[in-house]
Amino acid sequence: MALDGSVAAVRLAVRRTLADVPPGDPVVVACSGGADSLALLAATVFEARDGSWRVVGATVDHGLQDGSAERASALVEQMAAIGADETAAVRVQVHAAGQGPEAAAREARYAVLEEVASRMGSRVVLLGHTLDDQAETVLLGLARGSGGRALAGMRHGFGPFRRPLLELGRARTEAACRAQGIRFWNDPHNEDPRFTRSRVRHRVLPVLEEELGPGVALALARTAAILREDADALDDLAESALAELRRPEGLDAGGLATRPAAVRLRVLRLAALTAGCPGSELFRVHVLALADLAGGPAGGRQVQLPGHVTAYRSGDWLRFRPTAVGG
Repeated sequence: MALDGSVAAVRLAVRRTLADVPPGDPVVVACSGGADSLALLAATVFEARDGSWRVVGATVDHGLQDGSAERASALVEQMAAIGADETAAVRVQVHAAGQGPEAAAREARYAVLEEVASRMGSRVVLLGHTLDDQAETVLLGLARGSGGRALAGMRHGFGPFRRPLLELGRARTEAACRAQGIRFWNDPHNEDPRFTRSRVRHRVLPVLEEELGPGVALALARTAAILREDADALDDLAESALAELRRPEGLDAGGLATRPAAVRLRVLRLAALTAGCPGSELFRVHVLALADLAGGPAGGRQVQLPGHVTAYRSGDWLRFRPTAVGG
């Protein structure tokens, strides 16, 4: 029997992603029970069939839905049946203070997956995000006016995390599961219109496809790839500029003024992050305030930043200090 094309495509994506992983190393596959992650797990198990890697299937129970513990337990059994060498199910508590529930759940999930990888001795965690997820991310960034980095979408890799399926559509992963007889779960949160991403998936993208023609998701993903190249180049320039402009006295405001705005604002953001500002709370309005402070007259002015950080001018230097907190 000929190999199903969707199965072959997922396997090839995994093979390319793991090409640099030494034989025998453990590889963690994050698994939610949906078609994307189960197809990813099955492909990883297949590619490791000759003992290339030890496959660890890991699922995270956020405890946000009734019966989530039972589903996690059933998924552990399914991952083992697919062929994972080891399995792990971890329960986390999601704290949404200062951010939406989706962002809070994602933050908790990544943190615990990184812990699982460390415990298993793995340097790689595979995530099942697809081309459709990428298109949704780009649309959300566009709607929120989040700038080039957000429009660049999800990265193929960061830290231990890798996304082999970003070039494949969700229809491919569902077809791969069906071809292999793998039952997958449809998360009701993905259908719930209370969640912005759900509305983008089920309302916005279908309308765009209907009105503009097929291929919108692919075009958005392609746009993200182009913007990611630009954003990466600008980030590299900003890191180099920060290293040149930073002195024990602070950040050279005069030297900063000679840099293009795209680099200058990135340098200021990096400087604020280095000073202790949390990235999730540092917004463009803060960075623009820093730019005004750095480019304006010296003396007396300061900017209050998230994370109890204060930026101020001292002569030609932009400096940061902890914000005094009253008792």
